[in-house]
Amino acid sequence: MTTDKIRQARREPAKLRHESKHQISLPEDLVLTKRLEKILERDSHAGKDGTYRVTSLYFDTPEDRALREKTEGVNRREKFRLRYYGTDTGWIRLEKKYKVNGLCGKQSAPISAAQVRRLLKGEYRFLYESDLPLFLEFYSKLTGQGLRPKTIVCYDREAFLYRPGNVRITLDRRVRTGLRRTDFLNPDAAFVEALDRVTVLEVKYDEFLPETVRMAVQVPGRQAGACSKYVLCRRFD
Repeated sequence: MTTDKIRQARREPAKLRHESKHQISLPEDLVLTKRLEKILERDSHAGKDGTYRVTSLYFDTPEDRALREKTEGVNRREKFRLRYYGTDTGWIRLEKKYKVNGLCGKQSAPISAAQVRRLLKGEYRFLYESDLPLFLEFYSKLTGQGLRPKTIVCYDREAFLYRPGNVRITLDRRVRTGLRRTDFLNPDAAFVEALDRVTVLEVKYDEFLPETVRMAVQVPGRQAGACSKYVLCRRFD
């Protein structure tokens, strides 16, 4: 890559957010959902039942750098993934999630199903020929670090929003993983349950978490902690 392209690929937005994760039981999930729907608005993209499906394909290096850094709690880390919602593979995103000293950020760019198929075949040149900074960075990591598809993560999400503090609360249920990475674009592919009868609660916000929301998401006896759906699904490799 040229020097200019490398600089462009390494541009990183300064916007970082707080994020906490919890594993809660199904009874706790039911109580919490009833509480949240009374005071918060739902995600407008949800279906009639208030939920939507999320399917992601995560990439990692041959030595599983992203996996190791997550489990070891490295302060500055990143991971790349492809993602679409529901069963519509006509709207897919390439995303880079990164964490810096406990704060989280995300970069995103649209990618077509045809381009994803090329990626799955090991054809990366179109990324280099793009003007999108995230495509260029992804190309540099694919060719320089050996990033490759590792696992599919799929779950059903219910999301709530609270405008003050830009708060987003998500409840991810039926976390499951695909048996074959090449099935990423197949909504009817076979999946294996990765987390039995447990919901992953995530709370994301900017500078502050309003007290109203802080009290609403209280689950007695539960502590925030590491709960990576990627790590959970990698157990089935």
